[in-house]
Amino acid sequence: MPDQLDALDRKILAELQADAGQSLDEIARKVASSKTPVWNRIRKLRKAGVIEHQTVLLNPEKLGLEACFFVLVRTSEHDSDWQARFLQTLRARPEVMEAHRLAGDIDYILKVRVKNARAYDTFYQALIAEVKIFNVTALLSMEEIKSTTMMPL
Repeated sequence: MPDQLDALDRKILAELQADAGQSLDEIARKVASSKTPVWNRIRKLRKAGVIEHQTVLLNPEKLGLEACFFVLVRTSEHDSDWQARFLQTLRARPEVMEAHRLAGDIDYILKVRVKNARAYDTFYQALIAEVKIFNVTALLSMEEIKSTTMMPL
């Protein structure tokens, strides 16, 4: 599908990424098209899975979630049962904003959003109670310099 995206599709996607709450009329005006072709393209992009879903971005600090930790996880366990239990645990924890399996010395990196260091410790204690982990390193983000959900088109 990426090879089939033309300039208008990319403009529409850029507008949706910037603000999915815009009306079709607004998007059509900004991409120099009319409402019906824009709607048809959006439907096509949804059907093709290019657009997965629409959501709302919330300000974590306004919700009292001022601490962002990047958690580096190393494990000595690599069997499928451990991995299934670990992934289930991560998916059940709302504090985990992102989780990635890595190549190299670190097995996983988690982005964890909590109120403060005490809340992180509560998360950490719950995590290690659920699954055996060889080593955990938590890095506190002092300042968010860039954060975006926008894909480069």
